[in-house]
Amino acid sequence: MAATRVDFYVLNTNLPGGRLKLTCRVVEKAYKQGNRVLIQTAGREQAMQLDELLWTFRAGSFIPHSLADSTANIASPVIIGTGGIKDVGADLLVNLSDAIPERYKEYGRVAEIIGQEDSIRHQGRERFRKYKEDGCTLETHTITT
Repeated sequence: MAATRVDFYVLNTNLPGGRLKLTCRVVEKAYKQGNRVLIQTAGREQAMQLDELLWTFRAGSFIPHSLADSTANIASPVIIGTGGIKDVGADLLVNLSDAIPERYKEYGRVAEIIGQEDSIRHQGRERFRKYKEDGCTLETHTITT
């Protein structure tokens, strides 16, 4: 089995809502490439914010998605959850939580979205070290908005 590829998307500006908007951009690109995406959020409130933002972040964009507790989640190409989600056949796991998802090795790719907040940057560095120890292929992308 090939090593999981982990891409760190590091936002270099501190715009309000920038981290979630960057998440939408990453998810939109993956969706347009035909990938199924699972987004693991830090909690229910963040999941609800992302649920709303995926419909409104860009005029003309359409990313069909559902919350993990929805009955529609099995068929949706994008699933939003808060952890402990059973395998939904996703190609990409987008992590917004504070920790490494416990089943991340089941995915070929993981996207870590890192904002400018000190706590998020620190947690991101800790996850980077852990992924490296686990033998993952790591890439870092600095994003300017």
